[in-house]
Amino acid sequence: MTYDLVIFDFDGTLADTGEWFMSATNRAAVQFGFRQMSPEQFQQLRSKGNREIIAHMGVPFWRLPKIAAFMREQASRHAAEIRLFPGVVDMLACVQSAGVRTAIVSSNREAVVRTALAQHVRLIDHFACGASLFGKARHFQKLLKATSQDPGRVIAIGDEARDIEAARKAGIAAGSVAWGYAEADFLRSLRPDHFFATVDDIAATLFGGRDRP
Repeated sequence: MTYDLVIFDFDGTLADTGEWFMSATNRAAVQFGFRQMSPEQFQQLRSKGNREIIAHMGVPFWRLPKIAAFMREQASRHAAEIRLFPGVVDMLACVQSAGVRTAIVSSNREAVVRTALAQHVRLIDHFACGASLFGKARHFQKLLKATSQDPGRVIAIGDEARDIEAARKAGIAAGSVAWGYAEADFLRSLRPDHFFATVDDIAATLFGGRDRP
């Protein structure tokens, strides 16, 4: 299968924000009065779905919007410190050279994503940022409408269970990566359409029948 549009998640998929996310989550715990986590506890949560994680941390769903706003503000303060995973820039350049359009749908603010991408921002064709925790499907659908893309030729690639859920709800292919927040075997158990063990695997799959540039 070849794709004309690939939609990337940002945190944990393109950007190595794992350590930052743990520390920011614990700062949010102090601010909003839910359970702080040790690195070992965060590791254990990697094999759970997002709703299970929220329940385990003792976070009421009605508080999620304020917590999300706090996390976005924290990300804005540290945007210049965010680094992409090794190989991501080459992968994005290779995909673009093959004529595959790219997008980022993220819970993060667009300004944060653009700052982190720096001079490589030219490798992304579309941005749809500021999605709520379980609101990515709506952003996917808006992006499909804006680009007039056939859903059957679009794939969303992320690192969490909610990314797979959102892709399926939007009627597009779901891809999962092994190096993000969720544990690889857990993501495999959810049966995404594609599973990428390495960054290089993404371009190899997306090129499909195209000639590699």
